Amino acid sequence: MDKNTIIGFLLIGVVLFGFSWLNQPSPEQLEAQRRYNDSIAKIEYAQQQELQKQENKTADAEEALESLPDSVRVARLEKSFGVFAEAMVGTDSYTVLENDLVELHLSNKGGRVSYARLKEYDTYDSKPLVLFDENDSKFNFTLVTATNRVVNTSELYFTPVKGNDPNTITMRLSTGEGSSLDFTYTLKPDDYMLSFSVKGTGMNGVLAPSTNSLDLMWQQGIIQQEKGRKFEDRYVGLYYKFISDNVEYLSESKSDSKQIPNRLRWIGYKDMFFSTVLISDTGFEATTLDSEVVPSGDILKRFKATTSVPFDLQGKESTDFRFYFGPNKFALLKSFDKDVKVEDQQLDLEKLVPLGWGIFRWVNQYFVIPLFDFLGSFIHSYGLIIFLLTLIVKIILFPLTYKSYMSSAKLRVLRPQVEEINAKYPGQDKAVERQKATMELYSRAGASPMSGCLPMLLQMPVLVALFMFFPSAIELRHQSFLWAHDLSTYDAIVSWNTQIPIISTYFGNHISLFCLLMTITNIIYTKYNMEMTNTGQQQMPGMKVMMYMMPLMFLFIFNNYASGLTYYYFISTLITIIQTLVFRYTINEDKLLAKLEANKRKPVKKSSFMKRLEEAQKVQQAQLEKQKQQKRK
Repeated sequence: MDKNTIIGFLLIGVVLFGFSWLNQPSPEQLEAQRRYNDSIAKIEYAQQQELQKQENKTADAEEALESLPDSVRVARLEKSFGVFAEAMVGTDSYTVLENDLVELHLSNKGGRVSYARLKEYDTYDSKPLVLFDENDSKFNFTLVTATNRVVNTSELYFTPVKGNDPNTITMRLSTGEGSSLDFTYTLKPDDYMLSFSVKGTGMNGVLAPSTNSLDLMWQQGIIQQEKGRKFEDRYVGLYYKFISDNVEYLSESKSDSKQIPNRLRWIGYKDMFFSTVLISDTGFEATTLDSEVVPSGDILKRFKATTSVPFDLQGKESTDFRFYFGPNKFALLKSFDKDVKVEDQQLDLEKLVPLGWGIFRWVNQYFVIPLFDFLGSFIHSYGLIIFLLTLIVKIILFPLTYKSYMSSAKLRVLRPQVEEINAKYPGQDKAVERQKATMELYSRAGASPMSGCLPMLLQMPVLVALFMFFPSAIELRHQSFLWAHDLSTYDAIVSWNTQIPIISTYFGNHISLFCLLMTITNIIYTKYNMEMTNTGQQQMPGMKVMMYMMPLMFLFIFNNYASGLTYYYFISTLITIIQTLVFRYTINEDKLLAKLEANKRKPVKKSSFMKRLEEAQKVQQAQLEKQKQQKRK
């Protein structure tokens, strides 16, 4: 670093220290903040105690009711719950509804889906893949009776009723005298979608006359399914789609909450590769969504939705829903809109797959995924598919890569002349003259430092799109290649259990081999590329060290990422090194220099950019001359 740089850093440090010292809170402010925190803690503690009391009261009440004689128990239940008294007593049991893809358990308590398992998948440790069970989920409708009693369906016992269709089960809540509330579930063969409808019969005398909607509460914990908890947690989120509008989501990195007055089409609880989605044909209204981060244990996050749905008290129409229990596979999710002609009525469930935004998503949707699926249709090794995909991408980007190399080659062969200019105009006080002379040289020779940047920028959409694609591709899940047992998670060659400060937090307790190979090839490419692109111009202090630090930073960043992604980067960098070597030994730099020298003898047509740059340099040089004259005076 030069003297000015060091002084600049010292001044920044002094300013930051002074700002921190001047803005530190006074003792009175600290005491007020402490009292505020104490009061908040007391309120939260009181709320927890009250909640615990209510739970204990409920448990004690249930035990007390069980100990009473039947006649007394029935009388008390009728007094508290009216026509729903009989439904308050029952025995927990389950009805299984399944096909070749999913297994669902319907609990008679609450009449809800209490268990969902995907048959074709298992967890990272070879256990059955269960999206949720009764301990990790809640599903409840709030009913207001004609006598203004509030009853929750989660506390009531339903009776399963099987019809002629083996794919359909009705969970019936009887309220006496021919009135009932039916939850009807239909699971078709080879389908991840479960139809669910709510319909009342004779409920106009049971529920409050003003009832035209039902309050719904849906809660679920997302169970860890993949090997790397930290990496999987990045892709766990609460998604929702507005009626005839976009798909949005709550924060995936922290606990979040949002109140949404607009109608929603669906609410999705998304894991890295699997989702549970509740779809309403009529829409959810006045919705509150909550996402809670769970720092440890088997649960990654807890999601909760409190909303309202229309309900026909007369029983003429049902309130229809659909549940999706399945994988986040782009083609599968996209297929649910196959027969939907009106764009505003499409579900857009494929937005659950994080493919990036804008142009990056378009590249994935219309180029990467079709090519990936095409290769997968006749190649079974996904390691080979990634290699071929990388090779095809490199071939497509070859013209841009070649143009970028030629731009740096022109600057490199002109380096001796640039060094002569540096020797002619040494020192910081002649920086403007030196820069002007260098730019004139480049302009006359037909070379430009900026011409190599544009090809690199044009490649960025593809590179970013692939960065988003590989970690979200469920096809790579549990697919082995070479030493990597699962291309959707890290390929550890060394692991340890000891928690090392900073290292364990940011790097992890393992070393991924593909990530290590990616880092090594990047360091080699960085070294070779710096030698190839040395134009003789002075570089910023510390730039060389920073260039070598980037690959080492990638080692820390990507060590927990999917090995399919680091394998792609390793292969991509390796191919780039090979391309650079081929260019280096096949392009005659003497002929290239002769061509540039011939360009000097031609009339120079300056672009508008070069004209503006020269004008700016003239203005800057005039200002420097003026400052020098003032100093002499």
